[in-house]
Amino acid sequence: MDEHAVPQEPAFGTRAVHSGREHPDGLRPVVPPIHASVSYMAEDPDDLRAVLAGEKEGFVYSRNGNPTVEALRRCIADLEEAGDAVVFGSGMAAMHAALLAALLSSPNRSVVASSHLYGVTISLLNNVLAPLGVKVTYADLTDTSEAREAIERERPAVVLCETVSNPLLRLVDVPALAEVSHASGALLFVDNTFATPLLTRPLEHGADLVIHSTTKYLGGHGDVVGGAVAGPWDICGQARAMSVFCGGVAGPYEAWLTLRGIRTLGLRVPKQCSNAMVIAHALETHPKVSRVNYPGLPSHPQHDLARRLMKGGFGGMVSFELKENTVEAANRFMHGLRLCLPATSLGDVYTLVLHPVNSSHLTMSPEARERVGITPGLLRLSAGVEDDTDIVADLTQALDLV
Repeated sequence: MDEHAVPQEPAFGTRAVHSGREHPDGLRPVVPPIHASVSYMAEDPDDLRAVLAGEKEGFVYSRNGNPTVEALRRCIADLEEAGDAVVFGSGMAAMHAALLAALLSSPNRSVVASSHLYGVTISLLNNVLAPLGVKVTYADLTDTSEAREAIERERPAVVLCETVSNPLLRLVDVPALAEVSHASGALLFVDNTFATPLLTRPLEHGADLVIHSTTKYLGGHGDVVGGAVAGPWDICGQARAMSVFCGGVAGPYEAWLTLRGIRTLGLRVPKQCSNAMVIAHALETHPKVSRVNYPGLPSHPQHDLARRLMKGGFGGMVSFELKENTVEAANRFMHGLRLCLPATSLGDVYTLVLHPVNSSHLTMSPEARERVGITPGLLRLSAGVEDDTDIVADLTQALDLV
């Protein structure tokens, strides 16, 4: 065998670079173009009808489909090793469409959701779905025993969790959760934004649908908002219908920027994981820090589970609690940053620091935050790709002000 031959199944980094580059019109540009047209012509009116009816592939109107958006769809399905994918205008649009599609097709309008979720996801469940008659039950799904009890009791349509939770970085045992969900007739939906398909692919562990805010690691440069779901054809088909009916579709410019970001995913994420590990070790020994949450640390209560589920790194996210556990101390720290940026997103090439009480989980009541461990002095950090010594130096000088 030729030692220089291209392997039959390209590695993840290669697929990230090349997926979505197919061109049905026969053109072969190195960089796929942006198709900005809203509508598309056909010689035969029957072709338009057939495309709109789903009987034939093609494009008619960009809310229904667009070639650039289609390229991103194929790319994400490839990276998650899914049968299909759908892309959206934001991560919350993806979450909304996925949940709505599953609930409308089930006689059991109920969700068992992790108590460790992004604050706006909780707001979607409480303020949008619950008033429509959806029963929402929260449980600590990072505790497999508690998860089993809640799922077997409620027998919901959907079980919803995050691979790595925001912002406390707790993990769910996806294979165990998939087993108990399916035994109770539920679908398991996993938000894989923090982990990315590079580090773990929940579908391989039994999940039914993966959800992403592509704004984060997939886009990777803080310049585009988007979302996606990936899974089997039937569930994705239902989510696609929700995107068409409700209008939360991705635009071609946003799809193109996300595709461009994905090309370097295999380079960025390993560096972010490496930086996060250095940062976590530095913070763990700092006298102004009382605890550090990072799955790569042996002190993390689910370190062994992280080693089993996450391949190639433990992620680029770190959270930590100040010893002076107050909003005032957190504000002094944030004001003291010089290199790291106080901003509300994550997964960028820049190192970003966020205060969950005042941002990502602002919509939760103080009592609800306290129940899940989101304290006044908790800070969340998204490691960028800068030199790790510069990041640590900036964090250290900011901590001196606390």
